[in-house]
Amino acid sequence: MRALAKTDASFSISIDPSLDGHADEGWMELLVNGLTFDLTGLAPFPSAEIQHADHYYGLSENFAQLALEAITLMPGPHLTAGGVMFPVVRGLAALAAELVDLPNVQGVVWHPAGAASHPEYFQRGVTSWIEGGPFPGLGLTALVTNADGSMQSDGLSLFTGQELHLPADLAGEGAESAKLALRILNWLVEHGKIEENVSFTGPSGEPMGVEPVEKSGMLRVWRGTP
Repeated sequence: MRALAKTDASFSISIDPSLDGHADEGWMELLVNGLTFDLTGLAPFPSAEIQHADHYYGLSENFAQLALEAITLMPGPHLTAGGVMFPVVRGLAALAAELVDLPNVQGVVWHPAGAASHPEYFQRGVTSWIEGGPFPGLGLTALVTNADGSMQSDGLSLFTGQELHLPADLAGEGAESAKLALRILNWLVEHGKIEENVSFTGPSGEPMGVEPVEKSGMLRVWRGTP
């Protein structure tokens, strides 16, 4: 970590107990864009357990059974006192993408979405987003296809406070359904929480709309005019 901080100008180590006259406590505080994050599970303390994942991107599902050690990155306590805000989540993702450059990283597990990603896949998607590209919906969120053919997001609520639901007749089948869902996820992350019916233009130029489903924390999407 110390070597990476010296070569990566995007973050710095703001607190390192082992260098501040204290015993090595297996953690350090990292500073990026004025925000602090705690990194825990460092040697000589025990590492964290690999968290269960429901979605895998660039990794096989036996990833969780591999003999790996995990370190955990989380916002500092003062950043979460009033609930996690979007700039904090964005900073967390950006910093996690930087830590992929540590030696021997085998995967990144994004807990809110239960998603495990290959390091290069995670870094590429998040870095592109930070630089103005599309939101990495498969990695920072996930898509679940229900038995009735509908589709919904998993983990979007961390960014917007809501999850997305696409009815079966809108979701369609195959890659096109995921493509549509990812474009809508990107639009939602850009616009934030939806409080009322909102119309927007779909990926093929068609009119679409989204509305909050009362007391469910879900957003329903339709094609056409309300």
